[in-house]
Amino acid sequence: KQVEAMKRVLESLNLNIVEMVDENATLDGGDVLFTGREFFVGLSRRTNQRGAEILADTFKDYAVSTVPVHDSLHLKSFCSMAGPNLIAIGSSEAAQKALKTMQQMSDHRYDKLTVPDDAAANCIYLNIPSKGHVLLHRAPEEYPESAKVFEKLKDHMLIPIANTELEKVDGLLTCCSVFINKASEL
Repeated sequence: KQVEAMKRVLESLNLNIVEMVDENATLDGGDVLFTGREFFVGLSRRTNQRGAEILADTFKDYAVSTVPVHDSLHLKSFCSMAGPNLIAIGSSEAAQKALKTMQQMSDHRYDKLTVPDDAAANCIYLNIPSKGHVLLHRAPEEYPESAKVFEKLKDHMLIPIANTELEKVDGLLTCCSVFINKASEL
């Protein structure tokens, strides 16, 4: 019932909603990485080519490239955006192979931040006007070596988040978050 619940919330915010009506299409948010320039869509157990095509039809102003995902639940199980031009990526063979595919598919060159733990590469970047670059990342007690890599980002406000319990049911930081850029109406 996740889709219905999210639809109600988005409707209450008066946001434009595009529904996939093709019964053969699947698209999971954990497989959609928006870089600010383009979309990368992981083809996984939860997202198929038809779902990626519908995303491309919906966002015609952006390139949409597909990335095969093996040995992981989602694309964002091992990568996410850690800054405006910075991809956080895990060190596993599957993560590095996906990154290579992304680099080959894109006309843009992104900086990369490689962390030892794939799950720690799932972080949340926010550009908050009063705070600047803010990065929510996994806590040092969970992934100490990856946390050391994030600590090198001196221009980011770093906020470590403990997520051990949700990770047990495949809930990473981006899975548990929906960010909406909408001015508040006072």
